[in-house]
Amino acid sequence: MSKTATFERGIHPKYRKELAAGKSITQANLPQRIVVPVSQHIGAPAKPEVNIGDEVKRGQVIGSTTGFVSSPVHSSISGKVTAIADFPTSVGKMVQSIVIESDGKDEAISFKEHPDYMNLSADEIKTIIKDAGIVGMGGAAFPTNVKLSPPKEKTIDTVIINGAECEPYLTADHRLMVEHPREVVEGLKIIMKSLGVKEGHIGIEENKPDAIKAMESAISGEANIKVWPLEIKYPQGAEKMLIKAVKGREVPSKGLPMDVGVVVQNVGTALAVYEAVRFGKPLLERVVTVTGNGIREPKNMMVRIGTLMSDVIEQCGGLVDGAVKVISGGPMMGFAQWTLDVPVVKGTSGILVLAEDEYVSSDQYSACIRCGSCIDVCPMGLNPSILSIYSEKGFYEDAKANNLFDCFECGSCAYVCPAKRPMVQFIRLAKSQVKP
Repeated sequence: MSKTATFERGIHPKYRKELAAGKSITQANLPQRIVVPVSQHIGAPAKPEVNIGDEVKRGQVIGSTTGFVSSPVHSSISGKVTAIADFPTSVGKMVQSIVIESDGKDEAISFKEHPDYMNLSADEIKTIIKDAGIVGMGGAAFPTNVKLSPPKEKTIDTVIINGAECEPYLTADHRLMVEHPREVVEGLKIIMKSLGVKEGHIGIEENKPDAIKAMESAISGEANIKVWPLEIKYPQGAEKMLIKAVKGREVPSKGLPMDVGVVVQNVGTALAVYEAVRFGKPLLERVVTVTGNGIREPKNMMVRIGTLMSDVIEQCGGLVDGAVKVISGGPMMGFAQWTLDVPVVKGTSGILVLAEDEYVSSDQYSACIRCGSCIDVCPMGLNPSILSIYSEKGFYEDAKANNLFDCFECGSCAYVCPAKRPMVQFIRLAKSQVKP
């Protein structure tokens, strides 16, 4: 086992992972109805390839790519297309979506398998990944084939699989590493081959000893792959922090991991890559942690893409009396929901239901008291207080001049703020008003 790796600054929130960490992944029920947004990734939305009244099968392409940075979408069930219209999504936007009513048969198209997948060329691998609609499943949802196709002048020498899962409450990646370690490692090997890279790493926070053990066993005999136990600290799983911890390389301001020769992929993405390249399976489902004191039965569930959150919550016993907030994702970087009639998408890592004892309102925030707490913890070395003040006053260009776009909205600043200022919301507002 390697020495514990980490980064500078950060915070130590209550992780609350015990609610679901010991719960094995269970298969969610076949949904009677799915709502599939044509845009559930960074980049150009997919173009609908079906019409109302069409019969579709599981795995069928229902939305095709419209540009290099784009990703196709597939039907996760068999049934009939009943609507193509704008529907709400978990990030608060109305997005064109394809509604499919299940026929109960769950019939699938024929998937092309590759038993000799490690003999495929890099281009063949990337084509399969693109056609399977795989995107980053840690939340960013950047099309994976694009990430695996850096410009020729960017030499990649390292691939890191992100198994940190530092976001409180969430345990989906943890369970994947415990229950499917071999498949995750095979996905890493496929990613490495697609990039022509000989060096692979897997970073896992030390609060997941069973995952560390499982992954170390899975890499037995793999001389070029190493497991890194990481210090338990938030946001250890952020790409730039993970690269700093594992490789000691610092991604420059406004830069990307490829600028320091690294590609980072999430655990769930690695598994999806393996299933696509080996079995021809598109990205049709993902593990979602349903947790919090506001849910009756916390679970880790394999959920079909397009399943409504209301259906998932019902399968976990429903909400308890006193549930006060539902969040898509985790408490630090997730999005509060105003309706449960929004679908699980490729980037949905969790559904968190907070009870009164877990929830602290920031509705009555006060002016910045210049304590500097946010500066002390910012992993990017920014001044979150000045960014939030500029945004609050409408001085968006001034915020940009203070490295606004280096902030990746981890929420560490808001967590420690004694004035309970909604700094992340102010920063998101500023970003929406200026160009990078």
